[in-house]
Amino acid sequence: MKTTQVKGYNVMYEDNAYEGVIYLRDSLDFSEAEVFFRTARTRASVPFEDHSNRDYTLAYNNGTYVVVRR
Repeated sequence: MKTTQVKGYNVMYEDNAYEGVIYLRDSLDFSEAEVFFRTARTRASVPFEDHSNRDYTLAYNNGTYVVVRR
């Protein structure tokens, strides 16, 4: 797994989820992305899709955020 920063959060991902990370990092402004991070923190995960309709999940567990492709 790789790790990067997205809007100030450490996010882990596999290569097949890279486009989801790019979407959260580059396509959304901070307040839009913050909704996903807050929801993942309170509900353990949140589904989302990028502009190309690829499906991802942002998960949170013990202080770690992970983007996975569904």
